[in-house]
Amino acid sequence: MPVSVSIIMPMKNAAEYVTDTVVSVLAQTFSDWELIAVDDCSTDNGKTLEIMRSFSAEDVRINLVPLSQGKGSSGARNEGLHRAKGRFIAFLDSDDIWHPGYLETMLSNIDSCKVENAAIYFCGYRRMDENCSEAVLPDYSLPGIRTYRQMLNHCPMFPSITIIDTEKLSAPVFFREELKSLRDDYALILDIMHQGHVAVGFPHILADYRMRSDSVTASKYRMIIPQWRVYRKVLHLSYIESVWHLVHWGVNGLLKYRRH
Repeated sequence: MPVSVSIIMPMKNAAEYVTDTVVSVLAQTFSDWELIAVDDCSTDNGKTLEIMRSFSAEDVRINLVPLSQGKGSSGARNEGLHRAKGRFIAFLDSDDIWHPGYLETMLSNIDSCKVENAAIYFCGYRRMDENCSEAVLPDYSLPGIRTYRQMLNHCPMFPSITIIDTEKLSAPVFFREELKSLRDDYALILDIMHQGHVAVGFPHILADYRMRSDSVTASKYRMIIPQWRVYRKVLHLSYIESVWHLVHWGVNGLLKYRRH
């Protein structure tokens, strides 16, 4: 049966946090969704799979897809995209948490959005410690329209606060699996914008981002080379253009993570 929203959640060794994440989906005030949980060959003695099998047994809207070969978050998300039945695609990392009104508020805002070439939507979020018990940085939101050129210098969104309207796309877009788990989400956004679309941000704070010390994106410095590769290898920008955008991306990133 078709649904309104397909939620795609890649997982790998997610047993410590995934219960809280799935519970936040089950608590949504909007209920017409499917959750496609793709396990990227977890090596935690089946703990992640056991948790998700328990959830899927209790709720038919939850679908578990165990991969037989590790593909990184990009490949796992593509597996979810191939199975998605919803017009709207929402992404959720297995350690982040949605507030109960996330889907309802986002879809209401999307429905009333007058930007005709918008296909990507995002909201604000809280930046929490590993236990999601207290904020470690001020809440972050950047409402308004974001163009392709602006996105080259600063990306204000991450998967767990992003929804894509597939009816707006002129052709299906998938994650670039050669990127594995580094900047694959960023490249997808740019690929969609390449079709002539923009992203629209809403001011509402609707999710908690768990700032884990072992997160791939925990350190801006660790992302410099992957970001450079997107400019040069994915977008095929010139050396000068890539340097220009990398500098602006770095400065904007430092400003984003200021404590005051």
